[in-house]
Amino acid sequence: MFSKFRIIPLCLAAIILSPASPSVARDKDTVFFESVAGEWKGPGEIVAGKYKGTKFVCNLSGDPVQGSAAGISLDGHCRVGVFNQKMSALITRKGKTYTGRFLDGSAGDGLDIVSGKISRDRAVMAINRKTLDGAMIARLHDEETMNVTISVKVGQEMVPVIGMTLKRGARKVASGILR
Repeated sequence: MFSKFRIIPLCLAAIILSPASPSVARDKDTVFFESVAGEWKGPGEIVAGKYKGTKFVCNLSGDPVQGSAAGISLDGHCRVGVFNQKMSALITRKGKTYTGRFLDGSAGDGLDIVSGKISRDRAVMAINRKTLDGAMIARLHDEETMNVTISVKVGQEMVPVIGMTLKRGARKVASGILR
């Protein structure tokens, strides 16, 4: 007969190694996109180029892509003074990398996402528009804070041009009563 002290580690090992375990069955990319879904608000600034010093505020809403592919769909707007700019993005996994677009893609007024990689708390997406190459890095600082940096390639160097710090939007109160 096994002692109770020996059964506990055996049970834990069986749970951890079980294919039905959530940590094994859940794809890390899907987990990341689910963790960044929701309402995000916060300030940003253009830190290089012709419009350096321009400050803006964004309100974005993200939903995981429906179906079996990992990804996210973002919609919202950014405001500079009294002017609003619609913002949207679609990022989906294609094989071992990512594709998608910001706004209407490089065929219109936006950018294409041409590749990408997800780690535990960070998404790095390569972006392109005609001869412009760059990267968008979204990093979860904690559950309520996400930092986003957009950089472009100048010569052999990546130069940050936009930085944002987004916070989770106000949570909905189920009862409708605030205390």
